[in-house]
Amino acid sequence: MTPTSHHPTAAPAQRVVASYPTYAAAEQAVDYLSDQRFPVEHVAIVGRGLHSYEQVTGRMTWAKAAGYQAAGGAVLGALFGWILGLFDLVNPLVSGALLALYGAIVGAVLGAVLGLVGHALTGGRRDFASISAFRADSYDLLVDDTHAAQATQMLAAPGAPSRT
Repeated sequence: MTPTSHHPTAAPAQRVVASYPTYAAAEQAVDYLSDQRFPVEHVAIVGRGLHSYEQVTGRMTWAKAAGYQAAGGAVLGALFGWILGLFDLVNPLVSGALLALYGAIVGAVLGAVLGLVGHALTGGRRDFASISAFRADSYDLLVDDTHAAQATQMLAAPGAPSRT
């Protein structure tokens, strides 16, 4: 056994070949390189200056808390009931569709109860719904040193995506 057989090899050195203000612009640049037959497996998109971002989508009421969880529970219950019917794990006289319906009803009720309990446990400290994400100030394209000059040249060519 060689000493390196149990350890991953070190990542190749990389350097920044371009910076973009949005992820979509960086993604477009990588797509452009791919279209030009550049070996994109040597490219990484790195977000710089990451920030947590939370978009508030609305007020969370008791009805919404119960409704969101009821909908999720109904889907899960219907799927579980359908699978039971599909494999005849319950009396074959009961159809899969009927089991899916019963599963949806039970799942919706349990989901609604859990939604109400969860909302009650917040104690009014979080009466809103939101979506969390991360944002970056800019996005750099890092390319392995062995391919960086070629990528830089390709991204500077006419027709390459803009960096602004």
